[in-house]
Formats: sequence, C-alpha cells, structure tokens
Amino acid sequence: MLSLRQKLAWVAALYFAEGMPFAIVKDVLPVYFRVHDVDLTEIGLASLLGLPWTLKVLWSPLVDRIGERRDWISAALLALALLSAAIPFFPPGQIGLGLWVVLIGMTCASATQDIAIDAYTIGLVADGEEGDANGVRVSAYRVALIFAGGGLLLMQAWLGWSGIYWCAAAVFLAMAIGARAIPPLVLPAKEDSSWVVALRGWAARPRVWALFLFILIYKLGDASMAPMVKPFWVDRGLAVEEIGLVSTTFGVVATILGAILGGRLTDRWGLFAGLWILGLVQALSNLGYAGVAWFDPAPPTTAVASLGAAGAALLEPARMSIYAASLLESFTGGMGTAAFLAFLMHICEKRHAAVQYALLSAVFAFSRDVAGAASGWATTRLGYDAYFMMTFGLAFPGLALLPLLRGWIRHTGESR
Repeated sequence: MLSLRQKLAWVAALYFAEGMPFAIVKDVLPVYFRVHDVDLTEIGLASLLGLPWTLKVLWSPLVDRIGERRDWISAALLALALLSAAIPFFPPGQIGLGLWVVLIGMTCASATQDIAIDAYTIGLVADGEEGDANGVRVSAYRVALIFAGGGLLLMQAWLGWSGIYWCAAAVFLAMAIGARAIPPLVLPAKEDSSWVVALRGWAARPRVWALFLFILIYKLGDASMAPMVKPFWVDRGLAVEEIGLVSTTFGVVATILGAILGGRLTDRWGLFAGLWILGLVQALSNLGYAGVAWFDPAPPTTAVASLGAAGAALLEPARMSIYAASLLESFTGGMGTAAFLAFLMHICEKRHAAVQYALLSAVFAFSRDVAGAASGWATTRLGYDAYFMMTFGLAFPGLALLPLLRGWIRHTGESR
C-alpha cells in the first residue's frame, strides 16, 4: 500500500512527463520554425499538430482495456524520445512531409500517454486525496512547461537547436525507463459505458446548441492569437533565450497566478458573472499586442540572455512594451481559463463526468487547433497589428451567447 506522499511523488513525475511534449510543440517549435524563416502560414498550419490531443477520446477505450497503463506510458515516452531525437535530421527551413510525420507521431504518442496517465492517476488516488493530487498535478505540469518551453529555449545558446532536441530526447528516455517502476494497480472490472447514455440527458436540455457553440468559441480570441505570439517576438528582433525567459517562463508563472485569482473571483462572483467579466478582461489583453504591433517601436539594440539583462533592457521602449503585453496576456488568459474550466466542470453530471468532460474538452480543443491553423494565413495578409486587433473582436460572439446559458447554469446548480 502506497502512502499519500508516495502517490503524490508518482503523480508529480507523471504529469511532468505529460507536460513536456505539449511545451515542445506549442512553445519551442514556433520559435524554431520562425528563426529558420518558415512562412507564418506554415507555422499557423502547424497548430493542426494538436489534433491528436483533441481526438484522443477515440482511442481511449483501447488504452483503457488492453495491457497495463504503465506499459502504455513507458512505450509512449520511448516513442517521444526517438521522435524528438529525429527532429534535427530534417531541414528546419521547411516543414516537409518527413518532419510532419515525426511531429504528428510525437503528438499521437503524447496523447496516448495522456490517456494512460489520467486513467492511472484516477485509479491511484483514493477518495479524499483528490485535492492534494490535483494541486500536485497542475504544479508538475506547469513546471514541465517552464522546463521544456522556456528552459530548452534558454539552453539553445549553449547546446544549439540539435542539442536541445537531443536533451529532450534524453529526458524522455530516462522517464521511459523510470516508468517501468510505476507501481501496478489492481483495478475492479469495468462495466460497459455508453456514450449515448452519458449524453442522452444533455440532449434533452434546452438550448444545448448554444452550450456547444459557446464552448467552441468562448476562447476563440485567445486561441487565434496564441500561435502568432512567438513568431511576433522573433520578428520584433528579440533573441531565442529572451523568448524562453520572458514569454515562456515568466508567462507560465503569470498564467498560474491569473488562474488562481480567476478561480477565487469566479467562486466569489458566481459562474455567470465570472465568465462575463473575466472573458472581457481576457479579450482586452489582446489589444496589448495589437498596440505594440501598431506603434512599432524601434527594434531592441542590446542582447538579453539573463534575468539581470532583461531587467536592464526594460529601459528600451520596444522591450518594455512587448514584455508588458506578454505578461498581461498570460495573466488574463489564466483568469479567463479558470472561469471557463469551472463552467465545464459545473455542467457535467457526476456519474457521467469522464465522458462528458472529455467531449467538452475535445470541442474546445478543436476550435483552438482550427483557429491556430488559419492564424498564419491571416497574419500574412493583414499584418500583426490588424490580425491581433481582429482576435480581440473574435472574443465577443462567445460572450454574446452567455445570456442563453443562464438556465443551464441555474439548472445544473439546482440539480446538485
């Protein structure tokens, strides 16, 4: 029997492993491609690499019913190690078929790992331990984002691009070996579950169409802007190490702080007001990047590769403005996400929460991937300033749907 401390240690290790590939795809690759002059349209299309994370529910029964979960985790990490090590062998200036296959393989392996880790953790944690486990899970995932996003970009100056991918591969390989030591679980036999049964109750509720449309577009403004943020930093003349330090590392910290505050405010104000106010605040932050692109201050003149240098460089208007826009966008994005995820949890029925939450998450992730895929094409034609301004406007259709969801929120709250 494992103690709570031992369980939490395994949860931390597993969710660090879960966060690493996401950070490489979402934080490292956009910078890697842009510094090698990949077209913005292609960088935007690379958002489609996230589709396996959206569609993983389709093969989750396979992972759930065949073999041990630790075997799936170990195999997925080994695949991630091999695929990460292969990236430098493809020309960086173009996303050819071979590189597409490698990167899709990475996100498929990552999505499969996510299924196994989530299922293993649910089986590992006993009733009454969920709060501690959830806190550790979120923290470990964010640490992975800082290490694999900001950390790898910071190391690029010493290791080179090939070196950081091989470093990531070594970490994946070490985790694949360590996953063999994951304690096995004795799980009760599962009853067959039906997606139809889990979703039938929802279908009978009023304005279910508004619910799914709201989930699809509530964070559309954020999702549309995110893939172009790091290419914008590169095009403004900021160094790779600086992007890793400020945009990614400090940005993750700002997101965490924003999520904590957003959760507290949502609890105090209620879901409806929280979604309204924090959604509007989240949208307004997009104007920060639009303003920087519009005023187009003179490019930075000094190199930044450390925290001290970043502080000194704040005297340059170009850096001060883009740093402020970045941290504001990360902080308010965390606030809006906290309210949104609280809403998703609130409307799920406890007995069908796994299936229902998986579906809602997939709907949200689908809009993120599709909007990201179009972002490079639109930015190329409109320019950064007009495109970032447009993403501000994309936030309002979701907010306009909120009055139609009052009954949903009230109905769900009363049913509990």
